[in-house]
Amino acid sequence: MGDAAGMRLSAVLDWAVDNRTCRDAKRGKTAAYACLSDNSECVDSTNGPGYLCNCSKGYQGNPYILGGCQDINECEVKGKYPCPIADTCINTRGGYKCPCPAHKRGTADGTCEEYKSGTLWQVAIGVSIGVVMLALGTSCTYAIQEKRRLAVIKTRHFRQHGGQLLFEEMKKSANKQGISFTLFTRQELQEATGDFDERHVLGKGGNGTVYRGTLRDGTVVAIKRCRVAGEDERQQREFGRETLILSQINHKNIVKLYGCCLEVEVPMLVYQFIPNGTLYQLIHGAGAGAVVPFAARMRIAHETAEALAYLHSMASPPIIHGDVKSPNILLDEGYGAKVSDFGASSLAPAPADEAHLVTFVQGTCGYLDPEYMQTCRLTEKSDVYSFGVVLLELLTSRKALNLAAPDDEKSLAASFLSAARESRLDGLLDERIKSEVRAETLERVAKLAKMCLEMSGERRPCMREVAEELDRIRKMSSSQDPCKLLGEGEAPHSIVDVIDRSTYS
Repeated sequence: MGDAAGMRLSAVLDWAVDNRTCRDAKRGKTAAYACLSDNSECVDSTNGPGYLCNCSKGYQGNPYILGGCQDINECEVKGKYPCPIADTCINTRGGYKCPCPAHKRGTADGTCEEYKSGTLWQVAIGVSIGVVMLALGTSCTYAIQEKRRLAVIKTRHFRQHGGQLLFEEMKKSANKQGISFTLFTRQELQEATGDFDERHVLGKGGNGTVYRGTLRDGTVVAIKRCRVAGEDERQQREFGRETLILSQINHKNIVKLYGCCLEVEVPMLVYQFIPNGTLYQLIHGAGAGAVVPFAARMRIAHETAEALAYLHSMASPPIIHGDVKSPNILLDEGYGAKVSDFGASSLAPAPADEAHLVTFVQGTCGYLDPEYMQTCRLTEKSDVYSFGVVLLELLTSRKALNLAAPDDEKSLAASFLSAARESRLDGLLDERIKSEVRAETLERVAKLAKMCLEMSGERRPCMREVAEELDRIRKMSSSQDPCKLLGEGEAPHSIVDVIDRSTYS
């Protein structure tokens, strides 16, 4: 017994909580769950039923009481600094971090090493290239979208102004002789006019603004930007066809239409450039006091009448100008007449075409046919009336409409007809031409003007008859006219300086 009392026995205590697994214990159907600490874990017993509680990794203490598991500060464990570089350890809940110092980077074995030379520049260059590529991609995407948007707008404008019909007519006419017509782009006309610089403006009228331009091949042209596009659907459909017809007109006394631009909101027309201004400037301009010989006036009148007669009878289909007036009669290098500005023109209608009645009257006060104003029907005889007013301007050197004059003298046509009824035409004629020809010659011209100004269009002569009569008057007066200052193709020094070459109406 004494020996037995002095013996020491070793024992191993193996215990577990309850006789349930962790899964059943957590359900808490019978006894309470023993792992009370927040940072604890349940572990099933390996030697029998029951479970045990341990603190989670990075924590130590008693997992069986509330708040029993506390964070281990690995950075302060004596004799065991966790990071390879001193003073780099950062404690975290349940762990720690060992970040590399600036200018160093981590390696696969958990150490830090210096950046190799040029690494920062490579990173910077890579980032810069990425930013540039992103910007280029964004710009390209925007440019493509903008290009598509502009293409849609151009296509809509092209169709709106009859471009499709014009294109089809051009293909049909491709084998015909003498047809030269160009569909210009907006960019071409912008380049030609310096982006429509105001310094290139030749004139502004009721139908638009005219610019002087130089095409890429050096051709000097007059580019007309129409003021408004046709709002009427029928006008929009017929614009392309009428433009093509005008392009096929080849007459020495009509300004040539080279082409047009339809990909813009309002169409632009490209005409032959005529350098010496207009008949209006020659008669009424700043130098109107200079002598314009009777022969010169009759030549301009005859050439204008020939041009209008061609439009009425030789063009196919016939064309009505619609705005005959002295500002629309240009003068070329030899002071020959060139009829221009077809902004109010239309194709001659069939005699019973009621659909051709215009919705509003176009033209210029002082030149408008009274019958046209009353019936809203534009005919060839409307051009005849307007030409009669131009003929009066040449005879009298007075303006078609002078608002500053007394009421009975404001309208040149009305004053003339009144004077004709009262046999006092002599007082209206320009004194500077009375001495050049006989009185009967002037009376013959006045009689022709009076016939053109008949109130009824049926009683007016046609333009072919007017042109033939003017030709006879010219031939009759040539033997009487001692003034040869302005013969065929000549430009007299007495009126060259009168023309304001900077204006083109």
